[in-house]
Amino acid sequence: MDGFAHFWSGSDAIGRTVALLLLAMSISAWVVILWKAWVLQRAGRDIERAVGAFWSAESLDAGRERLVQLDREQIVQPLVAAAVAQPGSGTLETSAHLESQLTRRLRDALHRSLHHLQFGQVLLASIGSTAPFVGLFGTVWGIYHALLSIAGSGSITVEKVAGPVGEALVMTAAGLAVAIPAVLAYNVFGKWVGRSEAELEGFAHDLREMMLERAGQR
Repeated sequence: MDGFAHFWSGSDAIGRTVALLLLAMSISAWVVILWKAWVLQRAGRDIERAVGAFWSAESLDAGRERLVQLDREQIVQPLVAAAVAQPGSGTLETSAHLESQLTRRLRDALHRSLHHLQFGQVLLASIGSTAPFVGLFGTVWGIYHALLSIAGSGSITVEKVAGPVGEALVMTAAGLAVAIPAVLAYNVFGKWVGRSEAELEGFAHDLREMMLERAGQR
């Protein structure tokens, strides 16, 4: 902490901007990490409960009512709504076979649900990949700034070089501290989203088969 304080007091506008940028990236990453951990865990539990409750219902309407109660993130409901939707007549959508219509509507609904689950992943990936380089830039600029100050003093000793360089290296450590949690969270959340995606794809397939069976078309 003392090293960063010395770096801040001895840095210029560019060095301080890099430090503030890393701080903003860290805050953004942790906000997304905490929010997505809560959303994905809740969505995963809800998908498992909602799908089971839907298939155990006595009718389609009863199943939809159960989804309203259990699907708090509204991940499963769009799939059922797409399956039972009645598109307007006289459109290109209705000119296709019922099987194709169902496939297209369920695919679009699945993509919307997955988009909700994947929201924030790009930010975590971007922070995880760029934060180390931002920190490295801060270190390089800090060393350059320190060397200019030492050269201006007219004398160069190990003590005068080691202190400012060591303080500048704090920025590299800060960049890694920002990037590592973002990368780890991105990988963990990707696994959770993939598991939910597999369950949703299976549900969409079974729902499509049921609707075709009800329509008498296989």
